[in-house]
Amino acid sequence: MTCMAKGAIRRSLLPIAAAGLLALGGAGAATPQPQAAALIAKARDDIARGDGLGAELHLKAAQTAGATRDEVAARMGEAFIYQGKRNKAREWLAPGKFAPDDAAHGFHLLGLLEHGDGNLAAAGQAYDKAVALAPKSVSLWVNLGYLRYASGEHMKAIEAADLALSLDPNNVRALEFRGLIVRDQYGMAAALPWLEAALVQAPDDRSVLREYAATLGDLGRGSDMLAASRKLMARDARNARGLLLLAQLALRAGDNGLARTLLNRTGDQLKALPAKILVDGLLELRSGNYLLAIEALEPLVQRQPGNVQAQELLASAYYASGDARMVVRRFGALALRSDASPYLLTVVARAHEVLGERGEAAPLLQRAARSVDRPFTGAPENQPVGALLAARNFGAAEAAAERMRASQPGSADAQALAGDVQLILGHGAAAVVRYRLASRVRMPDSLLQRTVAAMIMAGQQRDAAALVEAYLVQTPSSPVAVRLAASLAAGQGDWARARQLLEYLRANGSGQDVRLLADLSQAQLRSGDAEAAEATAREAYRLQPSSPLAARAWGLCLNALKQRPADARALLAKAQALGA
Repeated sequence: MTCMAKGAIRRSLLPIAAAGLLALGGAGAATPQPQAAALIAKARDDIARGDGLGAELHLKAAQTAGATRDEVAARMGEAFIYQGKRNKAREWLAPGKFAPDDAAHGFHLLGLLEHGDGNLAAAGQAYDKAVALAPKSVSLWVNLGYLRYASGEHMKAIEAADLALSLDPNNVRALEFRGLIVRDQYGMAAALPWLEAALVQAPDDRSVLREYAATLGDLGRGSDMLAASRKLMARDARNARGLLLLAQLALRAGDNGLARTLLNRTGDQLKALPAKILVDGLLELRSGNYLLAIEALEPLVQRQPGNVQAQELLASAYYASGDARMVVRRFGALALRSDASPYLLTVVARAHEVLGERGEAAPLLQRAARSVDRPFTGAPENQPVGALLAARNFGAAEAAAERMRASQPGSADAQALAGDVQLILGHGAAAVVRYRLASRVRMPDSLLQRTVAAMIMAGQQRDAAALVEAYLVQTPSSPVAVRLAASLAAGQGDWARARQLLEYLRANGSGQDVRLLADLSQAQLRSGDAEAAEATAREAYRLQPSSPLAARAWGLCLNALKQRPADARALLAKAQALGA
C-alpha cells in the first residue's frame, strides 16, 4: 500500500520549505521606514521556522510602523497559510498587489493556494505571472510541474521537472518530484535512485522519507520499508503518516495486533484519510468484528462511491456478518455495471446463492470468471466517448478519441483512451502505438493489461512477454503482472514457470481466487503433477461450486488420475452447461 494511488502523482499543498520560497523574494520589500523593514525581516525569519502566528504579529507591527499593505501582502498570506487559515490568506494574496521585490513570491503563493483549493486554471495563471518574474526559481518550476501533472499536461510536467533539475541538480524537491514521475513512468525500482539522491541531500526530509518507505513497500522490501519508516518516526515520533505506513507493513505481514497498536497511536490525526479507514476496516474484518468493519467503511463508500477497494471490503463485511440480503440490496446494482470488479461480482453472487437465487448468481459468477479488463472510459471528460461506444457508434467514438488525443498531446489519459477505442475496434497495432505514448508518462497495472492484450491481438507475443518481464523487474509485487507472466508462459508451453508464478500468487493473498486456482490446477496437471492439480481443483470447487472453471478443472484432474469416472463426467458436463 502506498501513500499515493498508483498511476497519479499527488502533492501535499501545505506550505513548502521556506528556504525554497524565500529565494524568490530577494532581500525583502524595500520600506521607507527602517523599523518597518526590520519587522518584516523578523516575519521572514518566523516563516522560515514555520511560525505563522509570530510572522503575522510582526507584519501587523510593521504596518503600524508605516509599511504599506502591498509591502506585507505576500508574507501575510504566507503567514496565514502556515496557520491553516486559507480564507485569510486568500484576502491578502488574491488581489495580486505586491511590492516589486515580493511579487514573484506572492504569485507563487497564490498559485499554491489556488491549486490546493482545486482552482487549476487560476493556479496556472498565478504561476505564469510568477515564472515571468522569476524564471530560474527551482521551487516554482517544481510546483508548476505538480500543477501540470494534476491538469493532465503530463509531458509539460516532465519538462518542468527536467528544467528544475537543470537549474539545481541537488534540489531536494526537484529530485523528489522527478522520482515520483519516474515511479509512474517506469515503476518502483526505477524511482529509488531519485528518492535516494534526495535523501543524500536531506536525510531527514519527512516527505521524501514517506515516499521512499512507500516505494520500498510496493517493491516487497518489507524490512527496508520498516527501516525507512522507523527513521521517519525517529524524526517525528508522532508522525501519523509514518505510523500508518508501519501499520500497513504489519498488516501485510499478518501481524494484526501490531497494526492495530500502530494505528491507535495516530489518534484522530488521520481519521478522515481513506487509507486509514481502509486499514481500520480490514483489521476489523480480520478480527471477526464485522459490524465494526461496516461502521468504519460505510461512510467512506458513501463519500467515495468510486472507491472500489472500500466497496469490496464493505460487501465482504456484510456477507461475513450473515446479511446476504443487505449485500444484494447494497451492491446488486453495482454488480450489474460493466466495470464491476471480479471480487465484488463474486461476493454478490454468493449472497444470491445464500438467498436461494441461483438464477441471479450464475451470470455474475460467469462474468467474474471471465474477469476481462475493461477499457478506460470512466473519467468525466471521457464520458462522450464512452457513450458513443455504449451506443456502438464506433466510427464517431474513434473520431472523438482522436480529436481528444490531438488536442491534448501531452495527456497520458487522452492517449490511453484513444488506445482503448482502437483495441475495441480490433486494431491491435494502432492501440499499441497509443498505449506506448501513454506509458511514457505512467504505466499502471490496468494499462499494462491493455497493452499486452493489444500486442497479442497484433501478433506481438514476444514483445508482450518482454514488456511483462520488464514490468516485473520494476514492480515485482504486482499481482496483475505476475498473472500476465504466468498466462504468457502457459501460452508458450512453459508450464513449470506458469505453475511457479501461480503458486507464488496463491501463497501471497490469492488463495481464495477461484479462477487462479483453476489456472494453477491446469499448470500443475500439464507439468505432470496430477495429484497436486486435483487437490487444487477440488479446493476451487469447494470455494465456488457454481464456477464452470472449477468444475472443468476438477473433472480433467479426475480423468487424468482415472478416478471417480462418473463424477468426472458429471463435472465436465456441468462445466459445459455453464459455458466453460
